[in-house]
Amino acid sequence: MPTGNQRPAGLRVRVSGQLPAQEAAAVLELVQRAAEEDGVSPLSEHVMLHLRYGGDSRARNVLLWQDDSLAGYGHLDPTDPVAGPAAEMVVDPRKRRQGLGLALGQALVAEAGEAGLRLWSHGELPAAAQLAAAAGFNRARALWQMRRSLQTRIGRPQLAEGIQVRTFVPGKDDDDWVRVNRRAFVRHPEQGAWTRADLELREREPWFDPAGFFLAGRDGQLAGFHWTKIHGGNGHAGDGKHGHEAIGEVYVVGVDPDERGTGLGRALTLIGLRYLRSRGLSQVMLYVDETNSAAIGLYESLGFTHWDTDVMYSMAVGEPATP
Repeated sequence: MPTGNQRPAGLRVRVSGQLPAQEAAAVLELVQRAAEEDGVSPLSEHVMLHLRYGGDSRARNVLLWQDDSLAGYGHLDPTDPVAGPAAEMVVDPRKRRQGLGLALGQALVAEAGEAGLRLWSHGELPAAAQLAAAAGFNRARALWQMRRSLQTRIGRPQLAEGIQVRTFVPGKDDDDWVRVNRRAFVRHPEQGAWTRADLELREREPWFDPAGFFLAGRDGQLAGFHWTKIHGGNGHAGDGKHGHEAIGEVYVVGVDPDERGTGLGRALTLIGLRYLRSRGLSQVMLYVDETNSAAIGLYESLGFTHWDTDVMYSMAVGEPATP
């Protein structure tokens, strides 16, 4: 990797809001190449939706070109006024170890400005950690990916008296789901901020299936939910993250605060696991914050173990990127 003030020749950076369809397609092709090389997608579902459908107009696309070739892409989301901008980035595998990652990181830092920057790395890849350290970032947060087999015993759900479970009806349950999701994840920096538009974007995805989206109600009011997802096979998630046989996901489990302590979260998780097994899947995964010991304890009691880690690196306000 070049050091000091050295910079690869022929580089130019362009920052834009909405990407033209041709450029978005080029970025998606670059993401696919990186996913095949690394075994994990470099971009989250949120950013992939932005690329496919346009996303939030406040987001910034940072494109790194080398001569006439797209060499790297960065996505900057400035919408969190408390934590500051968050970014994700990818460099073409064919152009790595030439200093392009550092150049792209510097461009993202410059675009974020005085607000500072948080940068996600999907999969705890050594090269990403080295690049973060070279650019002056520190490890700030981590998400665990956990997995379990669906071919071993799955407990029987035990629902509290008065709780009834049905599946989600698009166009009917959207607003209630958004309301309870916000209540359930009021302290979560991403999930708790979802709007109906965020939900509707996912309803447009080929993987969306209301048959795997379970709602628990009490006295006609939504009390909790378990939204499952299938990657690969007929339920392809379209994110390039899983280049192997189909795998299920505990996508989101949420319980209204008034129902906490009733065992509803555990029961809903078991309902979803049994559904995914009924679809012929052999494995299931989920994501959970590394610091959420209560949730990790629940998932471990249900047979999940730690599989991989997504890491967020941060650069505080006033900390310049390494030149």
